[in-house]
Amino acid sequence: MLEINNISFRYSPDRWIFDQINFVLKPGEIVGLYGKSGAGKSSFAKVIAGYLKPNKGTVLVNGLAYNHKGRNPVQIIGQHPEKAINPRWRMKQVLAESGSFSDTDLKTFGISKDLLQRYPSQLSGGELQRFCLARTIAPETKYLIADEMTTMLDTINQAQIWQTVLQVVKERQLGMLVVSHELPLLNRICDRIISFEELTKK
Repeated sequence: MLEINNISFRYSPDRWIFDQINFVLKPGEIVGLYGKSGAGKSSFAKVIAGYLKPNKGTVLVNGLAYNHKGRNPVQIIGQHPEKAINPRWRMKQVLAESGSFSDTDLKTFGISKDLLQRYPSQLSGGELQRFCLARTIAPETKYLIADEMTTMLDTINQAQIWQTVLQVVKERQLGMLVVSHELPLLNRICDRIISFEELTKK
């Protein structure tokens, strides 16, 4: 279980981005986090994933805080795959960050083998996002945060990537937090939806 206990975060001393949030995500559960752009949803997601350190509170996985020495069990995938990949690496190196990949794994994520020797600049946004997704959902991953994951993609790529994600989440019983301002998407794929505004109310 992923537990968020009274976490608070701010970039500057004079204003909290959010204060004393409590939240629980269970294995196999898909929860939507809805809110307006600029509300602080992405900062909240980064705190949960360990990219930002909370000023107060704790983030626990199965009752334990992560030690950040190994692979983080909570992974995040955002809307700009081009910013999440080293532009000097071939795509084979990008995947190698999370271990070895079989032909079956590549097929699961819709990755063609001929793309492995290419550089990020030679791939489309949809292809890059598939690599980011494959790298993110490693065997050690227990919880996935999708932060506006398909916002920058065309409709066809959006549908294909969500189909892949939901299939893998179901097979591996991952807990997933879907951060979005698109209610129709959340209504379609989530077990429950929470409002960031309600979550941040004391």
